[in-house]
Amino acid sequence: MNELQAFILGLIQGLTEFLPISSTGHLYLGRHLFGLDDAGLFLDTMLHIGTLIALITVYKNELLSIVIRPFSRLSILLIVGTIPAVIAGILVDDWLEELSVTGKTIGWEFLVTGFFLWLADGMKKGYKTLDSIRYSDALFIGCFQAAAILPALSRSGLTIASGLFRKLDRETAAYFSFLLSIPAILGGIIFQLKNVVSSSNEGISFMSMLIATLSSAIFGYIAVMWMLNFLKKRSLKIFAVYVWVLGVFILLMQFTGTF
Repeated sequence: MNELQAFILGLIQGLTEFLPISSTGHLYLGRHLFGLDDAGLFLDTMLHIGTLIALITVYKNELLSIVIRPFSRLSILLIVGTIPAVIAGILVDDWLEELSVTGKTIGWEFLVTGFFLWLADGMKKGYKTLDSIRYSDALFIGCFQAAAILPALSRSGLTIASGLFRKLDRETAAYFSFLLSIPAILGGIIFQLKNVVSSSNEGISFMSMLIATLSSAIFGYIAVMWMLNFLKKRSLKIFAVYVWVLGVFILLMQFTGTF
């Protein structure tokens, strides 16, 4: 992997982690395009560290508040919302690894993501703000986050959609979605560490890894800030149409044996 490929993969990870179009699905496509299907778990881990850095930068005040008051209501909301993803990660680890490697289901998963985005965008305007989110709301959103453990089900897309289903206002749905992703991404990185040492990163230089991580962090930050503003007044349907087109394209390529 050269430096340009590292930059592009970081860009893909950073943008698609927080745009509701699936980072894992797009990263699989990016690696496949560059012939880097065996790039290794270490690369994926470094890219996720980049997006975690972006989130820490955006939510530094909230995280500091959680550190100072670890048993605050917000802390408990995040714990409740994270539990389903933890359970899902433990139960389907081996099966999920096979799906991530083969990519055989990503076309269908893009279509499902689009369905939920379109459905959620048609919901009546929500009224709940961060202060009025209930623990049951956090658990409901967390279950959708757990479902997004599948490669091309967008985590941000499903958690934003599920927030809208629970009558959160659009800005709060995005805000809580990204905040909830911090323990999920951090947990994923920790969970992957046990396999990182044994994984291969042959052909990937330190400079390429550094560029990929920094690119992921920079574009992740841009994507978070942009989405928080975008959802105040704009529709999710444009993203639904995009993942539908992409999903159909992938299914056709798989059907014809060209993918």
